[in-house]
Amino acid sequence: MSRIGKRPIEIPDDVDVDIQGRQITVKGPKGELTREFTEYVELNADDDAVVISRIDDTREARSQHGLARSVVSNMVHGAAEGYQRTLEINGVGYRAEERGEFIRFDLGYSHPIMFELPETVNCEIERQTKLKLESADNELLGQVAAKIRDLRKPEPYKGKGIRYSDEVIRRKAGKAGA
Repeated sequence: MSRIGKRPIEIPDDVDVDIQGRQITVKGPKGELTREFTEYVELNADDDAVVISRIDDTREARSQHGLARSVVSNMVHGAAEGYQRTLEINGVGYRAEERGEFIRFDLGYSHPIMFELPETVNCEIERQTKLKLESADNELLGQVAAKIRDLRKPEPYKGKGIRYSDEVIRRKAGKAGA
């Protein structure tokens, strides 16, 4: 039995969970999330907890058991409290600004980059160099943050680029002068 998969997921008072077959919908103050799971797991909801069980002991069912529990747990937490990621922009002339549903990045290229945000992801820009992304969907938030970071990854010599706020860039010494 999966150690992670067998633990029940407690539901906060302000979150509603609705299970229709293999599809689960979680509604809370931060948003509504829906996901459909494979046929290898069964979802059961009580008044205060969600329990996930697998249908048999095949390899596929065992691999999906803990994953399904983690995904539902993230959905409940996201609908109740939400998730956030912070990105920092380092470099002379590197900046970001909001333009409607787009973010305009100036990252040292010959052209500005217009990045479209999904509807469920909110962005707050501080000082043109710090982005705070918020969403109820942890998976989508991570994908958006990774795509933004990929626009200009931090380089190891001067640290220029876009990095996560908790990321540590290992610096290289560069050429030794004569």
